[in-house]
Amino acid sequence: MAAEGHKSNTKRIWSVFIILSLITLVEVVLGIYKPDMLHNVRLFGLSVLNYIFIILTIWKAYYIMWAFMHLEGEVKAFRWSVAGVLAFLCTYLITLVLIEGDYVFEVYQNSQIRWIF
Repeated sequence: MAAEGHKSNTKRIWSVFIILSLITLVEVVLGIYKPDMLHNVRLFGLSVLNYIFIILTIWKAYYIMWAFMHLEGEVKAFRWSVAGVLAFLCTYLITLVLIEGDYVFEVYQNSQIRWIF
């Protein structure tokens, strides 16, 4: 039996940290500045900026699963059964919450009901 030494994952940890930090930085910058060309353009009831946030969030969640749940070494069908279902459910939930939130905002904005908060 050959003795295998411990393999250092320092480079892997730093690369995961940098990639997740960059995606988070893009989300924060877009959230702070809200470019008019992305924020004021509506597509299917949501602004394009909301779709960008949804895509970046799902990308980050998939990469976290890929790196920390060790999906990179699994069979392709198993990866898709885990990540695909999660991506679909997250997209569905986020979209419904944003659509309902926009509806409630429009009701309060355009009706006789006053904002109490």
